[in-house]
Amino acid sequence: MARNRQNSFFGGAAILAAGIALVKVIGAIFKIPIVRILGEASYADFSNAYYIYSILLTVSTAGLSVALSKMVAASHAVEQDGQVRKVFRVSLTVFFVLGFGSFLLMFFGNSFLAERMNDTQAATAIRYLAPAVVCVSLLSSFRGYAQGHSYMVPSAVSQVIEALGKLLIGLPLAYLAVKAGKGEDMCAAYAILGVTVGEVLALIYMVLEYIRNRPLGRPLMPATSSAGNIFKELMVIAIPITLTSSAVSVINTIDASVVQGQLQNALGMAEEQSRTLFGAYSGVQNIYNLPASFIIAVTASVIPNVSAAIAQDRHKAAGRVVKAAFHVTALLVFPMGVGMSVLAEPIVRLLFKPKDPVLSGSLLAILGIASIFVCMVQVSNAVLQAYGHQRLPIGVMVAAGSAMLLIDYNLVAIPSINIYGSPIGTLCCFAIAAGVDFYLIHRLVPHPPRLFRLFFGPALATAVMGVAAWGSYRLAHLLLGNTLSVLFAILVAVAVYGFLVVYLKLLSRSELQLMPKGDKIADLLKLP
Repeated sequence: MARNRQNSFFGGAAILAAGIALVKVIGAIFKIPIVRILGEASYADFSNAYYIYSILLTVSTAGLSVALSKMVAASHAVEQDGQVRKVFRVSLTVFFVLGFGSFLLMFFGNSFLAERMNDTQAATAIRYLAPAVVCVSLLSSFRGYAQGHSYMVPSAVSQVIEALGKLLIGLPLAYLAVKAGKGEDMCAAYAILGVTVGEVLALIYMVLEYIRNRPLGRPLMPATSSAGNIFKELMVIAIPITLTSSAVSVINTIDASVVQGQLQNALGMAEEQSRTLFGAYSGVQNIYNLPASFIIAVTASVIPNVSAAIAQDRHKAAGRVVKAAFHVTALLVFPMGVGMSVLAEPIVRLLFKPKDPVLSGSLLAILGIASIFVCMVQVSNAVLQAYGHQRLPIGVMVAAGSAMLLIDYNLVAIPSINIYGSPIGTLCCFAIAAGVDFYLIHRLVPHPPRLFRLFFGPALATAVMGVAAWGSYRLAHLLLGNTLSVLFAILVAVAVYGFLVVYLKLLSRSELQLMPKGDKIADLLKLP
């Protein structure tokens, strides 16, 4: 890192985006079979433990990592290597204290935390996951240090190592635990142990990377600030970021607790039954989250391109980037969301073999539409951030998330709705957030995109594709099994949609350039 191995801003963003995309793919490969291996009830234990882990992790690392990278970058820019070293040491201590405190809470308070999630069986998984929070806290300090030097490769590689740990260790352990006849709580704990091992391996990699690149053989300039002043500056930068970053994790965790609590308290379900229902819902969420993974490349391109255009006072060019981002997003996520909905039950039968395919399919059908709004919110947030409105998106999400909690609390308590209230609440949450974001963009962004005009073509092509997918599956299922029928329907849907996109001229070369290998795709499609 001190060897001046630096990435440009665009190169660094591309490296991180590629790393995140790969992590998402590995995560999907892990999460889809893990539901099938564990079963709904055990997967609920896994999910509830992860909710606890995520919220503690966000609180203890999110803002500090950004603050550290910012302070390191500022000192490194003026070649104050001694200050850089001291900032890192102080932050490393802070990270360790917060991580160790979170570890103690998860390890010794696992039963208390599981009860708060209304899933007492999650206690074992929470305890098995406890060491991971210490490792990630330390990992975040090394990542912040590397990113402060504009060196993004270690962060990307360590994230991939984390994901591979889950896949290559957690999946086999879960399978072996189920085969050995372990209890549902222990099977979930074995599965989540892969997360812990992955974090340990990623931390080892980051420590070795730090040792390999630390400055040796030259005197360091003395630090210009005391440890106390460095700590205060870290907190001033970190606390606002932590509060905003943790809001979504807090809301999601509270929502999971509320849904399971209402199933038990309002509807009188036994914990075993509520775990099965919530596990089914958590399982289909893994499919619902996939479209958002494909939008990472778009959002990673929006912020630097729009920011660069604004800095050069080229507001029309910035507007064209925003327009292209929304259009490309619509072209990608409309068919994925609608396809997910119209083929929901066949998809869950293919991937999960759930106890109640109709239930899981209905949950996914609602979430499929919600995924479209999720992706629109992602792009809207990137646009608002690029125009300097960093705090608006989190305010919108807090408000929309609060509405989700209210909707879930009331709908889940209705016997005829019960668990369906949760995906309905998610759909309402992101529909509200997208609507507010669109309004803010229209009011605050120069040359805002005309969204109805942008979305009409993709929506029309998607509607035709949805009918083709549904009809082709029904016809194929008369002769073939579910697996072949789903594959046939997907092929028909892709062919129909691809033909309509080309025939209706819905895509341009400039829009494709937002995507990786966009020029090559444009050449293949012979776009001018």
